[in-house]
Amino acid sequence: MEKILVTGGDGRFASELKKIKTKFQFIFLSKKQLNICNLNSIFKVIKKYKPKTVLHLAGLSRPIEMHEKNINKSINLNIIGTANLVAACSERKIKIIYFSTSYIYPGKKGNYKENNSLLPWNNYGWSKLGGECSVQMYKNSLILRVCMTQKPFVHKAAYANVKSNFIYHDELAKIFLKIINKKGIYNIGGKSQTIYNFAKKININIKKKYSNGRFPLNQNMNLTKLNKVIK
Repeated sequence: MEKILVTGGDGRFASELKKIKTKFQFIFLSKKQLNICNLNSIFKVIKKYKPKTVLHLAGLSRPIEMHEKNINKSINLNIIGTANLVAACSERKIKIIYFSTSYIYPGKKGNYKENNSLLPWNNYGWSKLGGECSVQMYKNSLILRVCMTQKPFVHKAAYANVKSNFIYHDELAKIFLKIINKKGIYNIGGKSQTIYNFAKKININIKKKYSNGRFPLNQNMNLTKLNKVIK
């Protein structure tokens, strides 16, 4: 079985991936087992497990405000940590799969394709784009710009005027396995719709709220490239 080393192995998406039977041997590592900010730690783990691929899920995501309040932590985990992994994978000729985010697009016009211009609208987006830059330098890589969240929707209210491609982690895990052998850049998400319409399918009591400049209104991505692969 092909060995795939997973950083952030105790995270939300990894927990869904663990539930699926696959032909791959996923090796899920927590931050205690692998320190992505330490190159020696990375090389030690690679030497031990000898993976063919590294699936990079580790990093700082929520709360979003943390990326404004503690930019050093955001930079270390999302940018420097990712660059360390790319450097190690490049030296050992190991493929790396990087989970980026739809937040690296400007979020103003929507229908963003993989080759459109990038302009993150918050520090979280910038930190993920910083990591993505190092991955793009290494051709043996797959970059997935995802728009995902956990089930059930964790908030009591959802934006009724913000469009996105949100998809739940369990649904994304199944799509991911269909694209795992690809290289390049792919947008991954679900149907383009308001966040409220997405959330109310699971929680009919969810309340509406409106973005007054905090969130760009058209964050949805074009999924044409993805759909050609998974259909």
